[in-house]
Amino acid sequence: MTSETVLPTPVPSKVSGAHPVRDMLVMRMLWGLATIAVVAVIVYFATTVLPGDAANAILGRSATPERAAALRAELGLDRPLVERFFSWVVGALQGDFGNSLAKGQPVTAVMGDRLVNSAVLMVSSAAVATVIGVMLGIHAALHRDGMFDSIGSVASLIASALPEFVVAIFVVMLLAVNVLVLFPGVSILPPGTFIWEEPSKLVLPVISLVIVTAPYIFRMTRAAMIEALESDYVEACRLKGASERRVAFRHAFPNALAPVIQVVGLTLLYLAGGIILVETVFTFPGLGTELVQAVAGRDVPIIQFTVLVLAVFYVVMNILTDLVVLLVTPRKRFPR
Repeated sequence: MTSETVLPTPVPSKVSGAHPVRDMLVMRMLWGLATIAVVAVIVYFATTVLPGDAANAILGRSATPERAAALRAELGLDRPLVERFFSWVVGALQGDFGNSLAKGQPVTAVMGDRLVNSAVLMVSSAAVATVIGVMLGIHAALHRDGMFDSIGSVASLIASALPEFVVAIFVVMLLAVNVLVLFPGVSILPPGTFIWEEPSKLVLPVISLVIVTAPYIFRMTRAAMIEALESDYVEACRLKGASERRVAFRHAFPNALAPVIQVVGLTLLYLAGGIILVETVFTFPGLGTELVQAVAGRDVPIIQFTVLVLAVFYVVMNILTDLVVLLVTPRKRFPR
């Protein structure tokens, strides 16, 4: 009688059809669309209860009850609120956010150049802050508890505690007014001009934002590198005779990359709100300056457009950050 080896029947894996990247993207996009929808509802109905009257704000001292009523009818402000909301949603889905109440031009025409200028300011500041923060953070981690590490840690705490407008004022005093006169103190541009056409007016706003944001990247990079440098696999590399430079950049930094990417993403989200104050200080022709003027003049379509653009940016940046972190972390990318 011959004996046969019976192989166990393979049990199908519960995650055989799982795909972490795809599943994450689908779920985050669904939640993102829901978030944007909620923000749109809140923004639209919240802006309708702002104090004052848009017609009176536009007419100013020449406002009379008859002229104000005629202007409300012309702007559609006399229609039911719900009807106006659905009209606004349909127009927004088609790229039409209405006309500016103060300027009488399409919102996209008024905000197009300003949106580009703000994007240039934000991306430039994030790029410079990332390079400075990452390089200084790696250097501080490699020389832990040294003079550079101690001074850098204290300086980063002080810089991160300062408000953006305070930093901007000091930068203007130092580099444009009192001490040195190297760059323009304001960033006023002719209509239809982009900020890269006069790059000298971009320098001080970028410096102000870098001073505020680079410390966060520095501290996160330092902490992530120290944790990686103290790991067992780095110790094994050292025992095999690998140089400290190779250990740091070939083995430690790739494993410290995920938290660094997360803090860079958070920095971009922070800049989306932080540029408003800095743009106001420098009279920078961006979203922030126009938003402040729109709130003061009760230009509701401008407010709605700006807040909705920021909400979309927040959602997209969160998804992109999580996606990049997933891609650089193999143990999270492959299903188990």
